[in-house]
Amino acid sequence: MKKLILLSLALTIVSIAWAQSPEELANEQLEAYNNRDIEAFLIPYSDTVKVYNSKQELLYVGKETMRSQYSAMFGRTPDLNCNLLNRIAVGNTVIEHEEVSFGSDRKIFAIVMYKVSNGKIQEVHFLDRAQ
Repeated sequence: MKKLILLSLALTIVSIAWAQSPEELANEQLEAYNNRDIEAFLIPYSDTVKVYNSKQELLYVGKETMRSQYSAMFGRTPDLNCNLLNRIAVGNTVIEHEEVSFGSDRKIFAIVMYKVSNGKIQEVHFLDRAQ
């Protein structure tokens, strides 16, 4: 019994050590976004991720809805690119200032907050957006 408890404790410690930080999760989804790789993009997100607009209104819940939203955008914007201007990571929260280009003629600046728990992005808050 003692060996089983020690083995369980060791496995827990190893899994905690291998868990990605909130900043690493934010970076992973950003890289996949720029590659327009929907499967890689969704990995850092919780199955029940909640996405909010700048008025803090819930836009949608769930990775499958996110899949359809972003798959469509990736498909219709081959020149899509997000340039990270600044990132602040405090505890389980990551805030990014981003320049998103939809091609040579259109770009927006956005501030996005990611809230992480249990090793996944649980909430996305679009805080501000300007043309």
